[in-house]
Amino acid sequence: MDRRSFVLGTAMALATPRALGRYTGGTPLALVTADLDARVTAVELSSGKIVRHLATLEGPRSIESVLGTDAVVAHTSEGAVSLIDGRRLRVRRVLRGFAEPRYTVATRDGRYAYVSDSGTGELVTLDVVRGKVVARAEVGPGVRHLSLGRSDRRIWVALGTKAERIAIVDVSEPARPRVVGLLRPPFLAHDVGFAPDGHVWVTSGDRREVAIYDGRGRRVFGFGADAPPQHVTFLGRRAYVASGDDGLLRVHDLEGGFLRAARVPLGSYNVQHGFGRVLTPSLSLGTLCVADGAGRIVSRVRVARSSHDACFVMSA
Repeated sequence: MDRRSFVLGTAMALATPRALGRYTGGTPLALVTADLDARVTAVELSSGKIVRHLATLEGPRSIESVLGTDAVVAHTSEGAVSLIDGRRLRVRRVLRGFAEPRYTVATRDGRYAYVSDSGTGELVTLDVVRGKVVARAEVGPGVRHLSLGRSDRRIWVALGTKAERIAIVDVSEPARPRVVGLLRPPFLAHDVGFAPDGHVWVTSGDRREVAIYDGRGRRVFGFGADAPPQHVTFLGRRAYVASGDDGLLRVHDLEGGFLRAARVPLGSYNVQHGFGRVLTPSLSLGTLCVADGAGRIVSRVRVARSSHDACFVMSA
């Protein structure tokens, strides 16, 4: 990846869309999956305007930004993954040979991405630059939500949507992932997320609770939450926890302290951060809500009949 892409990747988390657009000369966008319509929709963050529909394979489910310039889309029902060129807004490659690809995390230099394949119980390593699979490692049945530590050396992955166990995977050698630990949370886990302070937040698939661990897998504290399943993302020193069943997006500090809550459409499960904004799309209503860093909803647009996930990219 070139230096411009690296700078973009490190700046995109906190810079507002307008400021980052002026700096790069590009357009900050949200890419939103249209699960029932075989497409990904690009939405301009500053205006909420739909700028393009990208035709994809059937069933685009999860989507993850890679360095703010590309994205990985998992088509669970099709057993395939699409690589999207975010600058040109086009699908540049489709990778097949998966069983049920679920979710993706990417390294901070944009070279590698890791995909959980619940059909095989594997963590699959993609070389994003070359557009090919370079490794598969058995992690455990039902692999789903996953998060990569800031050092790019450890991945935590929930083994199921209501997971009894979480696997800790060493990816210091991307082509040779290996499980180095298993932990059993105090509830059935759903989502996992590395916070900026190195702690790992684990949300629940069966109760109103969130648990926080240190990097070694020791639980340090927890707090009450909204209806499960919850999902979590981070922006600066704040955590954003979404409950799609309650239609709430809650903002916490990194010690779990509650700061504010915002109403979002029912079915707004997944959350993503970037460009000083937080995205939460609705699986039930096909809307995309954009919140600012304080957790205030600044725009809402209907993009599809159903939308499972969204991410940020900078187009040319």
